[in-house]
Amino acid sequence: MIASRASNTTVPFTLRTYVPADFEKLYEIDQACYEPEIAYSRRELRNYLRFPGADCVVAEDAKDRSEGRGVSAPSRNEGRGISAPKIKIGGFCMSARRRGWGYIITIDVLSEYRRQGLASLLLDEVERRLREKKVREVALETAVDNHAAIAFWKKHGYAVQGVRPDYYPGGRDAYSMAKPLATE
Repeated sequence: MIASRASNTTVPFTLRTYVPADFEKLYEIDQACYEPEIAYSRRELRNYLRFPGADCVVAEDAKDRSEGRGVSAPSRNEGRGISAPKIKIGGFCMSARRRGWGYIITIDVLSEYRRQGLASLLLDEVERRLREKKVREVALETAVDNHAAIAFWKKHGYAVQGVRPDYYPGGRDAYSMAKPLATE
């Protein structure tokens, strides 16, 4: 279990690196987290995962795994009376990096896991990995009317750098935000 910095409670999640078997579940999560015109298509999501320097951190619900609940993963043992471990993915964060610069592509957390510190845990791990790769600054975009997201990013040290007009479908503007990362 990983302790949340957002509260004194324990968030029962295990963070790990994306594997291709996660793809459909990540696609489902992205579809659930964003409006249809903003959510990524399967093709877009696959392309982002294939970017040079791309990284994706996945949060598994450790409680669901230990209690045998959640989504069943395919297994070589299926059909032999041996069940695959049950894994519930609660969210993920995808980033990319190049020449000392990082970018948060998306951070997605299912509604049932929000307000528990999971997004902060995912972001902390992504930033740790970016620092490890000598990234000095990380950037992202978020809709100017998504007040919860703006507050989240500001709480984590991101500052508005400017506005990108018509960034999202339907003419929605986005804030470009960035944060310097201290490297050791």
